[in-house]
Amino acid sequence: MRRTKFFIHLKSSIWFVPVVFVLAGAALSLATIAVDRYFDYQAIPNRIIGGPDAAAYILSTVAASMVSLAALVLTITMVVVQLAMGQFSPRIVQRILRDKPSQVAIGLFVATFVHAILALREVTINGDGTGHVPGIAVVTAFVLVLISIAVLVVYVHHIGQSLRVSALIELVGDETRTLLNKRYPDEGDDLDPELDSVAVVRASESGVVTGIGHENLVAEGRRADCVLELVPALGEFVPAGGSLFLIRGGSTTVDEDVLKAALIFSLEPTLDQDVAYGIRLLVDIAERSLADSPFQDPTTAVQAVDRLHDILRQLARRPFPDGQYRDEAGLVRLIVRTMSWEDYVHLAFDEIRLAGAGSPQVTRRLKAALTDLKSIALPERVGILDLQLDLLTTVTQAALRDERDVAFALREDPEGIGAGANSRNSTKLY
Repeated sequence: MRRTKFFIHLKSSIWFVPVVFVLAGAALSLATIAVDRYFDYQAIPNRIIGGPDAAAYILSTVAASMVSLAALVLTITMVVVQLAMGQFSPRIVQRILRDKPSQVAIGLFVATFVHAILALREVTINGDGTGHVPGIAVVTAFVLVLISIAVLVVYVHHIGQSLRVSALIELVGDETRTLLNKRYPDEGDDLDPELDSVAVVRASESGVVTGIGHENLVAEGRRADCVLELVPALGEFVPAGGSLFLIRGGSTTVDEDVLKAALIFSLEPTLDQDVAYGIRLLVDIAERSLADSPFQDPTTAVQAVDRLHDILRQLARRPFPDGQYRDEAGLVRLIVRTMSWEDYVHLAFDEIRLAGAGSPQVTRRLKAALTDLKSIALPERVGILDLQLDLLTTVTQAALRDERDVAFALREDPEGIGAGANSRNSTKLY
């Protein structure tokens, strides 16, 4: 048990990996110096590495730079810890301190520092400018500097990706899944295929569906002479073992590997194919600006509604795919769930309407957007806009007591509260 506690402590510490790198840097420096001594400091010509003065200047610069880089990485790590504690959870700190790329970056920088310092000690300068230069050690310092620069760039990219909420959630989820498999190795009985009314292809890994290779799936459906129905929609999370495809006909000849390879899984939705995700991002911005109060930052919410209005205006008259993909013979081979006009309208307006009901800026801007969309939308798409206007009226009346405030808050205004704030009939300039 004592040994287990020791290994757990090492695993959760931020110092162990850098210490190992320091020892490795010292060993590397001593080894290169020993080789230089063996060749009497003639292994690398001075015309390549310069004289003693140049070598001493280079090594001292490398040492100072590596200290600065190590301090920078430590500072960034501490800032990340503070941000994670404030935005996500104080209990996430332990997982961040175990982040191996951060430890490796710190370790490489301090190892390069140690190597440069020990190599600098070996440089001797005579009064006439001559002396001994450990050429191999200096070249090794050059190589370590190049590697350090590359690691710094990779580290900055890594730390930026690590601050995403999806990455932190995946970090905890992945470690928990690993521990689960260790503590409960028996996976139990497999699902009985006979219980399914149709053949099912299940996911081998978890993730969010961010890309669908429709052409590859249609080709496989045609080859197997079957109809494939994709269960998760674009942007939907699929757990490991969850249903991916329902196969109707030809289930024994379908290549499951081809089906899985036609899907792209990520930690979070992306804007590569998912229009709805862009709307979700704008809605998130608006909601965060209204999180504590409708009056917290209504201007930001209005700006988000501006973009939502623009996106829905572009969609208002466009045809939507039915989610059925056919082969060259016109036979349906793939069925995919898709967003409808009603889905986009609900996604864009429902939560903002509820969060900003007490802010006249938000309600007036929503009223202007919905009214304008009604004027251009296809006749069969107007019903959902009327419903949104009715819901906006109801929620505004519930949030404001005075009828005069309600009348003001329900007067459409493209600016929220702009140039037409005192006019009963705002001029629409669309």
